[in-house]
Amino acid sequence: MEISKVEIITSMNKVSGLKSALSKVGVTGMTVLQAIGCGVQKGTYEYEPEWREEMELLPKQYIMIVVENSILNKVLDVIKKELYTGHIGDGKIFVSPISNVIRIRTGEEGFKAIE
Repeated sequence: MEISKVEIITSMNKVSGLKSALSKVGVTGMTVLQAIGCGVQKGTYEYEPEWREEMELLPKQYIMIVVENSILNKVLDVIKKELYTGHIGDGKIFVSPISNVIRIRTGEEGFKAIE
């Protein structure tokens, strides 16, 4: 069974709704970290009249989940729907293949280690 890692960077106020929505489609675990960063807008807020010369690092949430590929597209659709506002700062989603997962306590490998 193939699995993928989905990394999400989004604004600070989106985690609760995303957690609920992902639970409904079968995601069983997630890791959330507070982070600071900026994208191509260099931290410029949408309401600011001019683009910044120097980057401004803004508070963000970094969310990581691992899912089996059979539900990956459904999970990505849920993430996009839940995080979309149409404004600067909605975030980014990065998807990477995972070659293996090992649960240290039991030695289980692959998807069994995360289900």
